[in-house]
Amino acid sequence: MKKNILVFPCGSEIALEVYRAVNHSTHFNLIGANSVDDHGKFVFENYIGGLPFITDPSFLEKFRQVVRDNNIDAVYPAMDAVIEILKKNEAYLGCKVVAPETETTQICLSKSRTYQVLQGIVRTPGVFTAKDLRENENLFPVFAKPDIGYGSRGAKKLESIVDMESHLKQYPSCIMLEYLPGAEFTVDCFTDKAGNLLAACPRERCRVMNGISVNTRPVADNGEFSQFAGKINSAIKFQGAWFFQVKRGANGELALLEVASRFGGSSSLFRAQGINFALMSLFDTFDIPVSILRNNYGVIMDRALDNKYKLDIKYSEVFVDFDDCIYLERQFVNDALMAFLYRCINRGIKVTLLSRHDDEKLGKLDDLLDNLRIRQVFDRIIHLDPSQKKIDAIDNTDAIFIDDSFAERKAVASKFNIPVFSLDMIEAL
Repeated sequence: MKKNILVFPCGSEIALEVYRAVNHSTHFNLIGANSVDDHGKFVFENYIGGLPFITDPSFLEKFRQVVRDNNIDAVYPAMDAVIEILKKNEAYLGCKVVAPETETTQICLSKSRTYQVLQGIVRTPGVFTAKDLRENENLFPVFAKPDIGYGSRGAKKLESIVDMESHLKQYPSCIMLEYLPGAEFTVDCFTDKAGNLLAACPRERCRVMNGISVNTRPVADNGEFSQFAGKINSAIKFQGAWFFQVKRGANGELALLEVASRFGGSSSLFRAQGINFALMSLFDTFDIPVSILRNNYGVIMDRALDNKYKLDIKYSEVFVDFDDCIYLERQFVNDALMAFLYRCINRGIKVTLLSRHDDEKLGKLDDLLDNLRIRQVFDRIIHLDPSQKKIDAIDNTDAIFIDDSFAERKAVASKFNIPVFSLDMIEAL
């Protein structure tokens, strides 16, 4: 029987990667939960909204009720502050929380505490007070970051005392660090519940937007990244996926930026090679042994905004054109449209091919369907004479119509008042 996993908050970048990484697993059933309706509502098929914020006094009580009502086996926290509060209250919630022990989550929540724990174990950046910088302007430039937090909010290179004073007015609790001018890397790691470091995969943060690595690639490790990871793993007790970020100083040496007790959102780069950090963390939580199998090929990942839609329509049949719609002019199949048609099959929606394909000019339709290996997709194949109108063959108005021709779509919409779709609209279906 599948384990029920509650992902909260389900609209974060971490939660969306949990969905992509685990949704097709035969072991786990994902349920998304949120305090605010956001993109997660469009992604998670099983969704619970309206939970209180974690700062609300009633949060834990109501969250525990959701756990009980939905037979939740484990909660996958998908935000740093949420990890700490849920792990600390794991016994009260009555289910597993996919995270390392509370002390680890608290260490990783604060950069200054992380540096204190790891000082002398790995190279940590110099930390300066405002007094230090006022007394010695030669320490500039420095880099200001929030002590607790993630992303780019409050992060800024400060060139002078004037910059510092201005920044401190807006972010009085930030910490000011030695400026590191070199390349920046994330090392995605996995530690099993016995404390064994099974993976330490470095990647370069080639392009960063709002603190998120949107273009990243693996880098070779001659031992410096794995040794760095091993030292952190020996000093802090991890379980499951975690990561740390490092940057090269002026002398080329790696220095620590931060450590997180969760997987990195862009660790999906390594999922493309076979290392599924989110899924392995779930296996380890339920005492299922894991091992690493990584494919040996190059990969680069580039991230951009994605669109999800929910259309307020219902239909029992799809009428779809063939030429320049399913079968494109460069003689290949429109895979985006075919993916939609297979989703219709999964939902029990009838699929009818409606075409005026000219056998004499373009080759026989039956032969093309066989050659393309798609004949079985269609419940019906209505092959019209080139002189016949498509609107005359539509015999179900509980339907939608897909065609590349505006004139065809307009005619069908005018006669039947049903939704019609061009190829650029397929992503909305």
